[in-house]
Amino acid sequence: MQVSDFNYELPEELIAQTPIKKRDESRLMVLDRSKRTIEHKIFKDIIDYLKPGDVLVRNNTKVIPARIYGKKETGANVEFLLLNNIEGDIWESIVRPGNKLHVGTKVIFGDGILKAEVLDIMPGGTRKVKFEYDGIFNEILDKIGLMPLPPYIHEELKERDRYQTVYAKYNGSAAAPTAGLHFTDELLEKLEQKGVIIANVTLHVGIGTFRPVKEDTVEAHKMHSEHFYIKEDVDKINKAKEEGRRVIAVGTTSCRVLESVADEKTGKVRKIEDDTEIFIYPGYKFKCIDGLITNFHLPQSTLLMLVSALADKEFILQAYNEAVKEKYRFFSFGDAMLII
Repeated sequence: MQVSDFNYELPEELIAQTPIKKRDESRLMVLDRSKRTIEHKIFKDIIDYLKPGDVLVRNNTKVIPARIYGKKETGANVEFLLLNNIEGDIWESIVRPGNKLHVGTKVIFGDGILKAEVLDIMPGGTRKVKFEYDGIFNEILDKIGLMPLPPYIHEELKERDRYQTVYAKYNGSAAAPTAGLHFTDELLEKLEQKGVIIANVTLHVGIGTFRPVKEDTVEAHKMHSEHFYIKEDVDKINKAKEEGRRVIAVGTTSCRVLESVADEKTGKVRKIEDDTEIFIYPGYKFKCIDGLITNFHLPQSTLLMLVSALADKEFILQAYNEAVKEKYRFFSFGDAMLII
């Protein structure tokens, strides 16, 4: 299967640079897989498509302000992007300029409230970095760090919480699970009043989610690894599978958690903390999810391949071309799609 099969033409002006004023007033494209229909709605209309007894599974990870700027002992400016916490105060980081940050290099951030030393060069050129500080690491990041916005967003984010879901809880992501950005507390409350069951999983989104597929064939691509856990809401999901009720994933990250741990025959999940490199593309047989809420993804991306596995590649590309024609907003701060 060729990566180029997942291409579409996207005018640059349709890449959303800022969040919409009200989260739940973004546009919503509804794809019905069995009827092969496409509807155009507003996101808060999603309540009309979710039924009592549906389980909505969302990713409650929290984005950390992982982009930090500092100086080497020589005075040269450097930039770190924290990717994942290896252990204790040791992190894997993308560093710039990479050719100037050798093993043993020391860096000072925020007038000395945070210090770092490069311990090792990791596969792919990232660095293993040890931090030193007084106090609480996340509080220091809140003071000196910036939100690690995707490379296609060029405008400054004025309100940091807009790159955070309203239910974000556990620190650890280098990028937001963007399908969840459309939900408000009020909309979630209305869904629960209707009888929709809310369940949580946690997957810390890595920056690899933005890395392009460099191989020519889909099968040759190796996915980046992401850490996840699923704990308290396993019973809600499993009871739905037992009773034939729908499980709807909020975003590709929630989908990847569920499909990583679901039983082949029953679709049931188990309590677990692990890493996943699951790669979902056409031909994959879904075990757990019955529907997906998602944003519009980059051409030739693994996320576009995932939604093409769920809804059929031709149908998805037809929907994307219609979204372009109808001037939907694309990517992280863009509009949403519901696949049922």
